[in-house]
Amino acid sequence: MKHTKKMLFLLMALALVFVAACGNNNGSNAENAGTGEQAGSSNSGDKQVTLRMSWWGGEPRHEYTKKVIELYQSKNPNVKVEVEYANYDDYWKKIAPQAAANELPDIMQIDTAYYAQYAGKGQLEDLTPYFGKQIDVTNISENALSAGKLGDGNFGMNLGVNSLGFQYDPALLKQAGVDSIPENWTWDQYTELAAKAKAAGLYFDTGMRAEVFFGYYLRTQGKTLYNADGNGLGYDDDKLFVDFFGRLAELVKSGSVPTPDVLAQIKGIEDDLTVKQKAIGIWQWSNQFAALQQVANRPLEFAPMVGPEMKKGLYLKPSMFFSISKNSKVKEEAAKFIDFWINDVEANKLILGERGVPVSSVIKEELKPLLTPAQQQVFDYVAWSETNSSPMDPVDPIGSAEVFASLKSVTEAMNYGQMSAEDAAAKFRKDAESVLSKNK
Repeated sequence: MKHTKKMLFLLMALALVFVAACGNNNGSNAENAGTGEQAGSSNSGDKQVTLRMSWWGGEPRHEYTKKVIELYQSKNPNVKVEVEYANYDDYWKKIAPQAAANELPDIMQIDTAYYAQYAGKGQLEDLTPYFGKQIDVTNISENALSAGKLGDGNFGMNLGVNSLGFQYDPALLKQAGVDSIPENWTWDQYTELAAKAKAAGLYFDTGMRAEVFFGYYLRTQGKTLYNADGNGLGYDDDKLFVDFFGRLAELVKSGSVPTPDVLAQIKGIEDDLTVKQKAIGIWQWSNQFAALQQVANRPLEFAPMVGPEMKKGLYLKPSMFFSISKNSKVKEEAAKFIDFWINDVEANKLILGERGVPVSSVIKEELKPLLTPAQQQVFDYVAWSETNSSPMDPVDPIGSAEVFASLKSVTEAMNYGQMSAEDAAAKFRKDAESVLSKNK
């Protein structure tokens, strides 16, 4: 009897060992999934994963982005995406302390102006190992893909292609006594049109974002904002600064464009002076056109940038990147979401190129029959820009955000009449060189 009980206990023990061994083999993937690195793999669909995602934009962007996220979650029920969003300026105010605390979102939308700052300080994940795996890049050109290269890595997925231009209301232009924007228009013609708008009781535009359009102007003069090494400015003659910003300051002084106080009241696209029919148009990136027209709810048009040498100045720019934070615990799942964003047809039927003309050739073709007239205008303008532009400058260097802050500060002082163009040029050079010299 004792012998029988011993045999029984032995058999039970062997069975438990066998079950435990099988359990360990089957459970290893689930255990790995819990670390986040394998969270999105097909054999971990029952493991709940949470992604934090952040972006900037206006209300139309917020709404469709949330719909894309809902679509992703419906196809990946084990994934929950927590969202954080704001307007452009507030967005970076929120991101900075998160970066300092190593608590950046798993997926963050990032602008070229801030790209080197975050990637160069080791706060973003190199996406190169994910290309061809979690992120399908088969239908993306090398030029579009390489837009995120910095040093030996690629820290951002290019979400779309953009081009600068003037987006305006043709009816308001006629109200100012002008039938159309002149072909190959010059800075003198721009000033003349602005004066006609003022005479008609309108603003011509809402000003030019300093760091974007000064960079464009420098390119038309054969110069760049930064030198090739990113440790200094790319132009030596401050007359270029004085000529560009001095003209813009005069337009503010004359009332042809709004003062900083008026612009401070604009909190979102719904407040834009073009939307409210107080300004003829707005200088901005092409991807912002469809949302502008949607909110304005009337026909708007594109005009190219001011010349001469417009083709030298104009360039195709990544609208923005999606990056994965270095401290993320769910990097592979984050990469899979980025792949979904750029390659899923259903998702892009919601996005419709609002973050730039898609980088996937397949998605571009799929979207053509679905585009509204406004969206088709964007695609057409970017296609035109492809043959009327020059290669873009390298990614902005580390410290560019501080350089832009200085540029914004001195140009605002000029527009308030508190500083001459010459003094602003000298102050900006001193500030910028101090920041950029640290890159040596």
